Amino acid sequence: MSERPPISPRSPRAALEPEQVPPPPRRSDRARNPFVIVGNAIITLLLIAMLGAGGVYYYGRQVLEAAGPLKEDKIVNIPQRAGKRDIAETLNREGVTDVNPWVFIASVAALKASSDLKPGEYSFQKNASLRDVIATIVEGKVVQHSVTIPEGLTSEQIVARLSDNDIFTGSVRELPREGTLLPETYKFPRGTPRDQVIQRMQQAHKRVLAEIWERRSQDTPVKSPEQLVTLASIVEKETGKPDERSRVAAVFANRLKQKIKLQSDPTIIYGLVGGKGTLGRPIKRSEITQPSPYNTYVIEGLPPGPISNPGRASLEATANPARTRDLYFVADGTGGHAFTETYDAHQKNVAKLRAMEKQIQNDTVEPAEDAQPPAAAAPGAAADPPTATTPARPNQQKKPPAARPAGPAPARQGAVQPSPPVVQR
Repeated sequence: MSERPPISPRSPRAALEPEQVPPPPRRSDRARNPFVIVGNAIITLLLIAMLGAGGVYYYGRQVLEAAGPLKEDKIVNIPQRAGKRDIAETLNREGVTDVNPWVFIASVAALKASSDLKPGEYSFQKNASLRDVIATIVEGKVVQHSVTIPEGLTSEQIVARLSDNDIFTGSVRELPREGTLLPETYKFPRGTPRDQVIQRMQQAHKRVLAEIWERRSQDTPVKSPEQLVTLASIVEKETGKPDERSRVAAVFANRLKQKIKLQSDPTIIYGLVGGKGTLGRPIKRSEITQPSPYNTYVIEGLPPGPISNPGRASLEATANPARTRDLYFVADGTGGHAFTETYDAHQKNVAKLRAMEKQIQNDTVEPAEDAQPPAAAAPGAAADPPTATTPARPNQQKKPPAARPAGPAPARQGAVQPSPPVVQR
């Protein structure tokens, strides 16, 4: 065992005095360097900033990814020239989002989309998150409205339909030429100018007409795409049954080849009312012989231009008509037509139709005494009796507006001679 050092005796006074603690070690000159102090402060601030940024990132991500308050899919219109705050308030008002406008603005900035927000009509899905809502607006996924233009309308009627549709803006500065618009179903966003709609329909017509003209039958009597449209517009007005278009086109093609007048009622009507499209009454006998560039009971060949805007199907049928020798057709009383090659056979079909009409009239129940009287005849009808037009076709789905007034009427027997009429009513 090692020996302990001897303990020196302390005086009583010294024992009562506290022991002296050695002084703390002196800080090095390096620790007192101002650069070190500043560096430590910067590191501390960076740590605090990182923690804050992490918290903001976590909160922002929660805000962006959280399910939105929308209970069901909804269409919302973002107006033109709307600022980011206006957009935020609109989305909150419509129930798409429920965040403070400043949070929306900060989210847009975080997604680097401040300059990419586009006005328009948007469809937001149920419970869409804020990220999804902003992405929808940035990508410009505006709602597309389907607009159907029926076949057989005149250009004036089409412009009227566009004017009545409130999804479009502006006005049509110039009425398009007849037969230059393609009837079809189009999709447009709300706010599309009407002139742009017309331009799109004209472009579609040019494209489809060029394709069909290239595939036309070499036996067709029409000599140009314009003549094809003119004849197709007549075919469009003569029948609304898809399976009859090529046979109706064949009748007119055969007549053109044999230099027989077309004798089509819709051309008379167009000559009388032009782009209005409908006459509103039966054709009068005097109007059948009334000279007009569009009266195919008087003129040879085709009228000077289309009488409507034909659809793709009628253009196809006219460019490639059925291979028949038919020269006549008449309504068969069931919504279709009976086609024949000879006038005698045609007259027999007319007789069958009239017998059917007579039977229907005989089976009609007499109206009650308190029933309203029938509408008065058109002015001038008594002095100039109206000629017959197409008999009623209850099963035919003719596209509006009807080119010929509905209702049975007596058959027209050889209104124009020596060639009998093509469409004997």
